[in-house]
Amino acid sequence: MTTAKVAISADFLTAFAHLPRQVQGKVTELVNKFRNDPASPGIHYEKINSCIDKKIYSIRIDDTYRGIVVRQSEVYLLLWVDHHDEAYQWAARKRCEVNPNTGSLQVFDVQTVSEPIAAHSQPLLFSAFKDADLLRLSVPEALLPYVRSFETKEQFYQARSSFPADAYEYLAWLAEGFSMEEVLELANEECNTSPAAQDLSAALEQPITMRSFVVVEGEDELRRIMAAPLEKWRVFLHPAQRNLTQKNYSGPVRVLGGAGTGKTVVALHRAKYLASQCTGQQRILFTTYTANLAADIQENLRKICSIEELRKIEVIHLDAWVSRFMRESGFSFQIGYDDALAPIWEKALFLANTELPYDVSFYQEEWNRVVISQEAITRDQYLKASRNGRGTRLDRRKRLLVWQVLDNYQNLMKEHQIRDINTAMYECTKLLQGSSVKSQYTHIIVDEGQDLSDIAYRLIRALAGPEHANDLFIVGDAHQRIYRNRPILSKCGINVRGRSSILKINYRTTEEIRHSAFSFLEGLSFDDLDESTDSGTQCQSLTHGEPPIIRNFPDANAEFNFIYTEIRKLQNSGILLKEICIVARTKNLTNDYLSLLTKASIRSYAIKRNQPDNRNFDGIRVATMHRVKGLEFKYVFIAALNHRVVPLAAAINHMDPISEKESITSEKCLLYVAMTRAQKGVYITSYGTCSQFLHQSD
Repeated sequence: MTTAKVAISADFLTAFAHLPRQVQGKVTELVNKFRNDPASPGIHYEKINSCIDKKIYSIRIDDTYRGIVVRQSEVYLLLWVDHHDEAYQWAARKRCEVNPNTGSLQVFDVQTVSEPIAAHSQPLLFSAFKDADLLRLSVPEALLPYVRSFETKEQFYQARSSFPADAYEYLAWLAEGFSMEEVLELANEECNTSPAAQDLSAALEQPITMRSFVVVEGEDELRRIMAAPLEKWRVFLHPAQRNLTQKNYSGPVRVLGGAGTGKTVVALHRAKYLASQCTGQQRILFTTYTANLAADIQENLRKICSIEELRKIEVIHLDAWVSRFMRESGFSFQIGYDDALAPIWEKALFLANTELPYDVSFYQEEWNRVVISQEAITRDQYLKASRNGRGTRLDRRKRLLVWQVLDNYQNLMKEHQIRDINTAMYECTKLLQGSSVKSQYTHIIVDEGQDLSDIAYRLIRALAGPEHANDLFIVGDAHQRIYRNRPILSKCGINVRGRSSILKINYRTTEEIRHSAFSFLEGLSFDDLDESTDSGTQCQSLTHGEPPIIRNFPDANAEFNFIYTEIRKLQNSGILLKEICIVARTKNLTNDYLSLLTKASIRSYAIKRNQPDNRNFDGIRVATMHRVKGLEFKYVFIAALNHRVVPLAAAINHMDPISEKESITSEKCLLYVAMTRAQKGVYITSYGTCSQFLHQSD
């Protein structure tokens, strides 16, 4: 039996994904043969005379296609696959080395600098940094003259393919104005390895290498990887991400990060890791705020977990869990939402017959944000409860009058056998706290944690039982808070002090899209899911492209004609329809665009609640701003960004200045979420009078 170690690079999968399907089949069979016995005579290694690195060979796929591999001391690396001439051209200037400073395995282009550095009249991009420091940032020594030749950031970004991923990342931080001390600190956190690892086999075991290479252990794993070569999140993790997924913590963990930083990917791999460690009847709960996100999470876990691991993980959104638990506990009431609760609130207000000038929405907010949030469910508790953050002042007399409405509401809920979700969560929590039954879950993972309420986190704390190792893993970002919950973890019995991390690299969007989306949030303050703030300024995208295209049209027909034309242009450039999404603020608007696409003979697919996106269907995706959360596409059209549509007039609470500001902030977060679904390009269109947000961004 061979002791050879076979690994596949991320670049190999990128190239593989662009091959014709029949060629992909041949490549997969050859790779499996290669994995089983890379020294087999049936694998025809050929030297590439033009190649600088003599460890690099070609292997024959068929008469037309070649793979590019490295072979040295029982280590075999699959680097690239392409047409014969293109494959040889790709390999000609490549070198594959272990970086002596970081121990990472690197593949890079050897570059020559024709013009002497002294000939430049302006300071060069990296001229202020010492060679020794650049080497500590994973820059190969052979590339130092090339690094020092760049005059502008744009030149450097265009040369990305010449650099190893780790070196490019650190240089990009420097190019964006971060100090050498900051970037060195970041690099030291991420490398976390001994420079003594100098051979290919040891380098493959380093976390910094695992962002670009995967060692293939078995045929099933190989076929899973080859079946979805562009879903690299399934295989490759940044060192900062991998550390979070496999670290043992003494208690709850909080992970923050802007849109596209891979928070959900980290949560998914964390679930897989914990499931692999579970024994006996130990189970994991993976929960989130909405049903559609839970469906997407379940689908993605299937892609990375074994059957045995999946059995250990229960994925369910929190409302559904509460409903099930109450039924199993013998309660017959139903959980009601807006339409079901509206008549109860109206009757509670009618029965109280107060002279107060507040409408139903005021009392709903008071119930959710004061009464249930602080568990102040009696009159005396309510009179003592804090109302910080509530814009409408209430003296004692007014509080007593307000309580009459709230008390009626409680009584009517019991009478009609119905509960709002926050009240149901409160009652679940009390049941769990009063029970001697051992916790149902050893570990709980929370995705999109910014959207859960305080009472939801108290329930989660009760579900997990007393604080213990690896009990809670919470990921979130207040900049993506599209609901009006504002949890404070420490006040819910969840202490994350000393166990908090921030993901800093945006892998999804270009820096131009990220910066433009973030500009809509300028001047707003965001929390860190606890009692401090999160500025969001630590996040950075390492890819670059065109800024969002913003257009206003006289009417809806003109707007759609533009969208139609741009879609056809994208199709002609090779973009698949399923890689494009049209996003609108309301369901009625999405129905309008679906109808227009059908009339224009463009296949379309409505992304609906409670079900994952069917990626087998090639059609333009159409979704509301709420539904698109958690998804990503190459191109996103944000349509009908009109006056009174965004922000949606009906969603703005004009009860007092604080409520109005909170409503507008939520609408801005929705726009931020929609924009940051895009990987390569964003189109923002409107007709008639455009959104006030667009005026603010001018």
